[in-house]
Amino acid sequence: MGYVTPEQITKAKELDLLTYLQRYDPHELVHVSGSTYCTREHDSLKISNGKWNWFSRGIGGKTALDYLIKVQGFSFTQAVETLVGRAAVLPPVSHTAPKPAPPRKLLMPELNSNHDRVLNYLMGRGIHPVVLDYCLEHKLLFETKQYHNALFAGYDREGNVRYAALRGTLGDFKGEVTGSDKHYSFSISAPQESGRLHLFESAIDLLSYATLTLGRGWDWQKDSLLSLAGVYQTKRKNVVPIALSRYLQEHPNIHTLQLHLDNDEVGRGAAAGIMGGLHDRYRGSVFGSGYGSGIGSGIGSGIGSVRKLFRKLIPVGRAPSAPAKPDKSSFNQAVAGAYDSCFCNATQQQLHPTVIYLHGIRPACPVEDV
Repeated sequence: MGYVTPEQITKAKELDLLTYLQRYDPHELVHVSGSTYCTREHDSLKISNGKWNWFSRGIGGKTALDYLIKVQGFSFTQAVETLVGRAAVLPPVSHTAPKPAPPRKLLMPELNSNHDRVLNYLMGRGIHPVVLDYCLEHKLLFETKQYHNALFAGYDREGNVRYAALRGTLGDFKGEVTGSDKHYSFSISAPQESGRLHLFESAIDLLSYATLTLGRGWDWQKDSLLSLAGVYQTKRKNVVPIALSRYLQEHPNIHTLQLHLDNDEVGRGAAAGIMGGLHDRYRGSVFGSGYGSGIGSGIGSGIGSVRKLFRKLIPVGRAPSAPAKPDKSSFNQAVAGAYDSCFCNATQQQLHPTVIYLHGIRPACPVEDV
């Protein structure tokens, strides 16, 4: 067995992973964006701010020594000898790091002085006034001055708006504000840190689920809710949406993911990609009856039922500038009935299961030195 001196160990720990790969294995380094990199062998292994984290495995570190031991499988002695030996024998490979791209500038549109048309539109789609009031109070929902689109905002940890989804209130328009960063898509975090995260394809799907949960009499703010800002078919396998990757990085306490994606080819493919990309951190279970049947279609059909009942609560043809707020008890009864109906219908129709639970295999590993 080899022997390394304390001086050699100290020297080996001085080299961070980014510098190591830039000097001695630049072909393995892939620039992602800004100051973030990944490795060519493992695209879920991200390097940023002097640290690295292999998200699909739930392990991380700071130094090249950590990387050689935890990822490459070296023994401690072999890793130290490799780093000290390379520094002494091999000259650094010339490598010019690309300049970090400046953060995307979000070009927020001018906002309207009130939210009347947006509220009328969303309540007409069955979204509960309590949920909408919460979004307005926390500056998650706005109305644009031009076109009167609904704007769903997403924030970074510093409280800056970094993402904005748009939904037309008079047609089928869907889009995003120029400069939107999907890492920070629309979300509602639980007031108290929750270990469960619910995932949706869009902001309105998220609000629909909150409405159904509220109407059932449950605490709709108990768990955190995240829109993935759309899901797509890709040629790559095991793709974890960037909104989810960022959220898990910032909330390492999440132990359960609950996927509520559309019951179609794209939705099922996205669910498979998430399960594959996180298979080493979470184990999955799929529910094919009862609560878990056809939630993707169930949310849509449930809110559709609410919408039909809601037309009795809001007169058809009311001026968009003067939305009606119905009696909330009537709304609650309508939602509760639609909730029961949508899951009953989903079970009877034997829809493909689209509620998928992913439970953490182990607690998220903290980033630490060897």
